[in-house]
Amino acid sequence: MSDGMNEMNEASEGVVEIHTDGACKGNPGAGGWGALLRSGGKTRELFGGEAHTTNNRMELTAVIRALEALKRRCRVRLHTDSKYVQQGISEWIHAWKKRGWKTADKKPVKNEDLWRLLDEVAAQHDMEWLWVKGHAGHEGNEHADMLANRGVDSVKPGQVA
Repeated sequence: MSDGMNEMNEASEGVVEIHTDGACKGNPGAGGWGALLRSGGKTRELFGGEAHTTNNRMELTAVIRALEALKRRCRVRLHTDSKYVQQGISEWIHAWKKRGWKTADKKPVKNEDLWRLLDEVAAQHDMEWLWVKGHAGHEGNEHADMLANRGVDSVKPGQVA
C-alpha cells in the first residue's frame, strides 16, 4: 500500500482506477465508506465511518475522499455500484444546478452539501464514471465493499477503530 498519492501520481501518467463503496447498518445508522485507488502498480486503501448517516451519504463520501486524495489533476476511471452516484454526477446534477439545487418537483436536492463538494472535486480531474453491479464478484468493488464495512466497524459501539 502506498503512503502518499504524490508517489502514486508520479508513478504513472496513465489512469488512476478508483473503486468506491458505501455501507450502512440501518439506513440511517452506522455507516462506512471505502475507496481503492490504483495507478502505476501502486495501490492505496481509504476508509472511514460516521455513527449516524445514510447509505447514499456514504456512497458520495467514498468518491469525495478518493478524489481529495489525489494531489494533482489526473485521468480517473471511477467505478461505483451506486446508480445514485453515477447518474447523479453524470446526468441529474446539471439540472439541479440550473434549478438552484432543486429537484424537478421543486424540492431541495437531498445531500446537497455532498453533491456540491463532489462537483467541486470532480472538476479538478478528467473523470470517467462507471457503474458496476454490486456484490457480483467484481474484484475492485468487493474490495471497496470490504473497506466500507471496515469503516462501519470503526464507528459501531464496542468496536476498535
